[in-house]
Amino acid sequence: MIILQVNNVSKYYGAEAILSSIKLEVQTKDRIALVGRNGAGKSTLLKIIAGTLSHDGGNIFMPKGTTIGYLAQHTGLNSDLSIWDEMLTVFADLRKQEEELRALEKSMSIPDIYNDSTRYERILKDYDHLQEQFKNAGGYQMENDIRSVLHGLNFADYDYATPVTSLSGGQKTRLALGKLLLTKPDLLILDEPTNHLDIDTLSWLEGYLQSYPGAILIVSHDRYFLDKVVNQVMELSRTSISKYTGNYSKYLVQKAEEFERNQKMYEKQQDEIAKLRDFVQRNIARASTTKRAQSRQKQLERMEMLDRPQGDEKSANFSFQIEKQSGNEVLQAKDIAIGYEHAVAKSINFRITRGESIALIGPNGIGKSTLLKTITDRLPALSGEFQFGANVTIGYYDQEQANLSSNKTVLNELWDDYPMSQEKDIRSILGNFLFSGDDVMKIVSTLSGGEKARLALSKLMMQKANLLILDEPTNHLDLDSKLVLENALVDYPGTLLFVSHDRYFINRIADKVIEMGPEGTVEYLGDYDYYVQKKQELVELAELENKPAMQSNQQSTEKSSYQEDKELKKQNRKRQRRIEELEGAIETFEAKIADYNEQLCDPEVYQDHEKTLEIQSQLTAAESALEELMEEWTILQD
Repeated sequence: MIILQVNNVSKYYGAEAILSSIKLEVQTKDRIALVGRNGAGKSTLLKIIAGTLSHDGGNIFMPKGTTIGYLAQHTGLNSDLSIWDEMLTVFADLRKQEEELRALEKSMSIPDIYNDSTRYERILKDYDHLQEQFKNAGGYQMENDIRSVLHGLNFADYDYATPVTSLSGGQKTRLALGKLLLTKPDLLILDEPTNHLDIDTLSWLEGYLQSYPGAILIVSHDRYFLDKVVNQVMELSRTSISKYTGNYSKYLVQKAEEFERNQKMYEKQQDEIAKLRDFVQRNIARASTTKRAQSRQKQLERMEMLDRPQGDEKSANFSFQIEKQSGNEVLQAKDIAIGYEHAVAKSINFRITRGESIALIGPNGIGKSTLLKTITDRLPALSGEFQFGANVTIGYYDQEQANLSSNKTVLNELWDDYPMSQEKDIRSILGNFLFSGDDVMKIVSTLSGGEKARLALSKLMMQKANLLILDEPTNHLDLDSKLVLENALVDYPGTLLFVSHDRYFINRIADKVIEMGPEGTVEYLGDYDYYVQKKQELVELAELENKPAMQSNQQSTEKSSYQEDKELKKQNRKRQRRIEELEGAIETFEAKIADYNEQLCDPEVYQDHEKTLEIQSQLTAAESALEELMEEWTILQD
């Protein structure tokens, strides 16, 4: 069923066209990614669809009663309510129904009501009808839904009575996302929802959106996220839109194939045109061949000329070099504690050697950025010490650098750092970061987030440091700029230490992962996928090690009395048989779950909406059954 049609929508800012003849169709349960360069008009199109921005041409059609939920970039809740009360506002209608149910229950509890059978039957009928409505609308699970969403968005450890006004900007943004998810609109429009989310929260959001009952239209620069969630990609480029089927990785393949195919067709037609024109030129004046030449001329005039395929829009082009090589030992942290007045993390130990590329990961608020600031001497360590190797020079990219607020021009912002350089050299470097012509005379404070990020990277490139410390370097960058940055860092001859929530970026760049926790750090010698696999293996090993210990503890508590011992052994045998039954059932369900997950990864399956929903439903049921079995197994083991 079609829930949204966008027909020939156009938008202008002054005389400049932002969107031209945009056509877009959304059906129930579509998962659509809207991609394109920064400034291509993605957010503008989302605002037009959501009804918060007017358009200059075309029409938008939606069936009557279709609901749209829209989360803009940097949206945060502004409310005087507590976290819990703010989430409850989503269910205002259900809470009103609940109050009506309580009122009917109170009416039915009045003793005299039984003397008036007609009135009692009417109240009972109203109560049954309203209770059925309340149940079907999810009234009995709304509190569980709120808890589930708050837990998934990393509010599990918060007191739900906490006022929203006391939260940080990032927390308010996550809360706004949670409130929108609870409304469950027919069309969910999300503009950069992955900002302010750590990796665990991103993984939860992926799972939530995969089973979302409505359609999703999403803008995100997180490729790992897009590959997991979407089944269509709409590309905005040069004010027009193109559609591709599949996730983001498939879109890249299809786009490359499409360009190659169109290029070959264009070249073939150009060869044909050249031959026809040559024939006409040589034969039009000769009496014996003039009719054939005229026929070729008409063929040329009737021919529908193909435009030369336009490749990708211009991308940034840069690389990071070093002035001098460092020693083999680059940096060692010994029992570091970090924080401001109080330690947010302690017992931090790690060693970095030349040429390593290390991702620093951990939940939001654990102190990753604080650690980078401490390493670069912007904050003092509360305890412990850092030891730098010989000839180490540091280049630091702070995520706050992307919010440059200088009143200088772009040209002077870079040139003032390197006054001995020639203007043409500075302009050339800025050109590599897509600042060309009059762009270099823009005031820095007026730049967009992506432009500020590119300017900060140009300043970092000029330092030629042999140790780059990067805090969220992919924030504010579009997908193409991310790819350019990745390529530059892959070829970088120095050493890297970086913080990122972009799992694709981590997989591409990192050869070691350091996980931060409140009580220290753990190193994993591989990329992000290896880290996830190793974490799972460690959990399984811990479970295996705990099993004999628990059995030993159970044996040590047995009664010495023969009769009690005999009865206990009988109960233990019965319990053990049940444990074995449960373990067999658990293995069966784990195999089923693995099989369902494997099926969901099959391209033929995830392109079939109905099949995907059927398998997802079976997967959910299997996971629920497994959870019950595991709970019983745990109780019996205890």
